[in-house]
Amino acid sequence: MALARALSDVPLRGRRVVELGCGLGVPSLAAGRQGASALATDSDAEALDLVQRNARANGIELETLPVDWSEPRALIERAPFDLVLAADVLYERPGVAQLLDLLPLLAPEAWIADPSRPAAEPFFEGAQRRRWSVETSMQDVINVHRITVGPRSP
Repeated sequence: MALARALSDVPLRGRRVVELGCGLGVPSLAAGRQGASALATDSDAEALDLVQRNARANGIELETLPVDWSEPRALIERAPFDLVLAADVLYERPGVAQLLDLLPLLAPEAWIADPSRPAAEPFFEGAQRRRWSVETSMQDVINVHRITVGPRSP
């Protein structure tokens, strides 16, 4: 919900947005409602079915795609996107390296909402080593990190 609220004032019409590990897909639904071409991804087929039903019930157009971060070829083939969204995906340490490797293949910008999960610290240490720019704000009690993927400008 925090990530969807953070998107509420962002002009998304015409932008290509992908959500990683969408779960219920609230950020994808919010992006789609704002006119983005939204793609919701998750490794759980039931989650994707639920997101698709919710989108239809609310008159929102979006696509879904089953994606396992260890085998992301189908997703990478659909890149580039304008924006990557991810909410509460930093709960397992093995996913950190996969996410760090995947983000630069998808878009120049990523917004990650995190309630201070244990794997957040190693993820942001990895982002710092890669010299990515990270701006953090608080939305309710959730940290929303706006990441520019790639080297910082001098």
